[in-house]
Amino acid sequence: MAGILYTLEDHTALITLNRPEALNCFNYDTLEELEEITEEIRSSREVRTVIITGAGEKAFCAGADLKERKTLTEQQVKRNLYKISEVFTKIEQLPQPVIAGINGYAFGGGMELALACDFRIIADSAQIGLTETSLAIIPGAGGTQRLPRLIGEQRALELILTAKRLTAEEALQYGIVLNTAAKEDVVSACRELADAISKNGPVAVQQAKFAIKNGMNADLHTGMQIERKAYEMTIPTEDRVEALQAFSEKRKPHFQGK
Repeated sequence: MAGILYTLEDHTALITLNRPEALNCFNYDTLEELEEITEEIRSSREVRTVIITGAGEKAFCAGADLKERKTLTEQQVKRNLYKISEVFTKIEQLPQPVIAGINGYAFGGGMELALACDFRIIADSAQIGLTETSLAIIPGAGGTQRLPRLIGEQRALELILTAKRLTAEEALQYGIVLNTAAKEDVVSACRELADAISKNGPVAVQQAKFAIKNGMNADLHTGMQIERKAYEMTIPTEDRVEALQAFSEKRKPHFQGK
């Protein structure tokens, strides 16, 4: 059985972590599958948005596969650590916007995967947390870096050092997730957001994401230069001309990502 399921519909790629019997935990093979799919999406002109969710009724992803971890040497543990960090960074750096549909438990590496996405929508019955310190380790796939950038240092220290598990409502209050939804509606809510994004100019969407992501890690002056360069990338596109034509003809534009 494939550890990752991948479909493409209406310019939205749906990635489903498909190990429900293991709470969709990551083993090394699953990480390699996810990496391969991510690379395929990166170069696709058909994919405009990405949704990542989990199979089954219980979990989005409960982190690393601890059953596998018990069988690994220290060197293999380091190999897995490098791989999961690398794959999540590749997801974060996708040009297309990525939405995490957190349909159940998201602990440890599962929450770190969600943090690597641009948006997070969570089931109202789900829980999330960076629980690694309760296992005498620390988040190793970006959690100590992405969470404080999202919610601030003090809140991130609280959650990581206490290994606290948050309810969906608490995650919303902390600013970790964009919205909550009924469990059965999580993917639909993600698709609504994806559709709202996908109707806009694909090149413009990608350049806006690039400007925001890169500008946030720079001073304002440098950020303004990044924005200007990103804007310039949209000027020669066919989509920009199409938008002006559609406006003059009082119709919806038909964007092709060119």
